[in-house]
Amino acid sequence: MPISKDFTSIYTRDWEINFLQCTPNGLLKHTELCNLLQLTAGYHAELGGLSFTDMQLYDQAWVLSRMRVEVIDLPKWRDIVTVKTWIHDLEGSRSVRALEMYVGDRKVAGSSTYWAVFNTKTRRPEGLALPHEHFEKYPDMHSTVQPFAKVQLGRDARVIEERIVRLSDLDIVNHANNVKYLEWCLDHTDVKKLLKGGLKAFDMNFMKELKLGDEVVITGGNNSNTSYYTISQGEKPCFALQLEWQ
Repeated sequence: MPISKDFTSIYTRDWEINFLQCTPNGLLKHTELCNLLQLTAGYHAELGGLSFTDMQLYDQAWVLSRMRVEVIDLPKWRDIVTVKTWIHDLEGSRSVRALEMYVGDRKVAGSSTYWAVFNTKTRRPEGLALPHEHFEKYPDMHSTVQPFAKVQLGRDARVIEERIVRLSDLDIVNHANNVKYLEWCLDHTDVKKLLKGGLKAFDMNFMKELKLGDEVVITGGNNSNTSYYTISQGEKPCFALQLEWQ
């Protein structure tokens, strides 16, 4: 699609938090927070001519590689939140995008994300085929205190679940949606700490896609004020998560 007349390099979008997006305490789920951030990024890409539909003309799609989320104060049911996003850097096959969430003028969360261009036929990364010079880049505007990071693997951990990727886990790119990995791991966290708002930041690394019927093992452990999880298929890690608790 052509670049929209409404396109701007810094984009904002409002969302109303509904009850389906909340935990029993009425606060926004961390998974739904990630969904809203990524949906806003998707709308921005669409306005700028870099949507999934645009990229599929070249058998390409954006896939998330790393994501850090810092939570200041989770919004609650019926809140109107504003998500703001811009691009730090976009070159070759990669893009670094920043996102922030506000309730009114109050920032409640920030995220730094790393995306890769993925060929949906070869299932390999490749350079972006579409022009992007109309997106102004803002390398000095930071949305998080710490940037996204590589999550350490190989720490002491125990097996906490074995599962099979099902149809409900898949997205339009025909692989397990990235938020599903987070959801699977958060189901094994300390529920009381999570519902009390104790989770203040988390880093996610996506290393290998999972498809329908894939069998995976989830391992996890704790160290001081952090929890860590790995999702592996056989001997190959597919996802790593580190949670930072208050």
